[in-house]
Amino acid sequence: MEFHPQPQPGEARPWAFPAPDRGTLPNGLTVLRCHRPGQQVVAVEISLVAPLDAEPEGLDGVATIMARALSEGTDKRSAEEFAAELERCGATLDAHADHAGVRVSLEVPVSRLLKALGLLAEALRAPAFADSEIERLVRNRLDEIPHESANPGRRAAKELYKQLFPATLRISRPRLGTEETVSRIDSAAVRAFFDAHVRPATATAVVVGDLTDVDVDAVLAETLGDWSGDSGAPRPVPAITGDDRGRVVIVDRPGAVQTQLLIGRVGADRHDRVWPAQVLGTYCLGGTLTSRLDRVLREEKGYTYGVRAFGQVLRSTADGTGASLLGISGSVDTPNTGPALDDLWKVLRTLAAEGLTDAERDVAVQNLVGVAPLKYETAASVASTLADQVEQHLADDYQAQLYLRLAQTGTVEATAAVVNAFPQDRLVTVLVGDAAQIEEPVRALGIGEVTVVAG
Repeated sequence: MEFHPQPQPGEARPWAFPAPDRGTLPNGLTVLRCHRPGQQVVAVEISLVAPLDAEPEGLDGVATIMARALSEGTDKRSAEEFAAELERCGATLDAHADHAGVRVSLEVPVSRLLKALGLLAEALRAPAFADSEIERLVRNRLDEIPHESANPGRRAAKELYKQLFPATLRISRPRLGTEETVSRIDSAAVRAFFDAHVRPATATAVVVGDLTDVDVDAVLAETLGDWSGDSGAPRPVPAITGDDRGRVVIVDRPGAVQTQLLIGRVGADRHDRVWPAQVLGTYCLGGTLTSRLDRVLREEKGYTYGVRAFGQVLRSTADGTGASLLGISGSVDTPNTGPALDDLWKVLRTLAAEGLTDAERDVAVQNLVGVAPLKYETAASVASTLADQVEQHLADDYQAQLYLRLAQTGTVEATAAVVNAFPQDRLVTVLVGDAAQIEEPVRALGIGEVTVVAG
């Protein structure tokens, strides 16, 4: 039998993350524009400095309700009329709240950019926040909460944040609020939060797409340029502290056939010089199907469909004192929960003792750097990343520099970073599963004090 020779990779073409042009409108709105030839669907991201820790005490979730209400009517149009106008533009408008602030996202064909930006500006200038619409959004949110609690992954995340952070920090509590706090939200509370935090002087607009025949300055001046508001006073950003002493918390789900695991600790944000090496090392540990965790837990032992290691920025500050969540997540079948955790810790011990191999490092660099042109093929992906950089107080060329740093990072440096990111004795392990079956095997591992809480 004749086999065709294995295809060999060609020469990689030079590529760099797109560099934006930065400017400011007379009303104080910061604008980042990025011309992407051929991208006929323009993506717009508006970053609003309305973080979750600015929510009034007892009203967790008001930022989320406000974000959802921005597209539910204005002083000129009802919710139905506003939605119909968006549809006529072929546009989609979405908004969500996170620890860094509220993000409003718009996608529209470039030929209808002016009209769609006008609608977006209308929503930011004068949202209606009608009592009936806010009441409906609150009811919808209350309906979502039981479903989230029933989801093992969501329940694990909720418990991990509660364990890692002190109760005084907003980040320790559910991002979208609880039944108790959401039920208190009304249109007056939403309006007060909007008036206190939404203004052009502290906002940033990112516009990405094929802007060849677009007078961007004129379009922005006619739409977002009419948005007004005071400059606002800078608000203090609370320091994020965490307790990542090694321990295990089992969230009891009697009869569960699988155990959801989420292992985490608090790390530095992307300002830290170790971040690129940490990204590379974490990818080698659990970033893909061929990483160490999957190779052992999935391929060799068959405990799981997949386990992933990751680093996720939680809140970033200009002085670099922000924080990230360093985590390992996945699910395993209930009878093998103890053995799977035992093997996971063996992977970490082996990694610390022997380090990564050059082959692992090379594959990770090829995957992370080589896939970048595809990852950022759409205007939306570029706009989202630029908005992330704004929210995290990073330079406009951060992403481009990150890929250069990844390519330059050696095996020893990546090993040190990932070992420091996941020390065996400084990991909080949350298990959502049947405590009657998994508690004793987990205790026997000696990876930390074990506590069982109600599911």
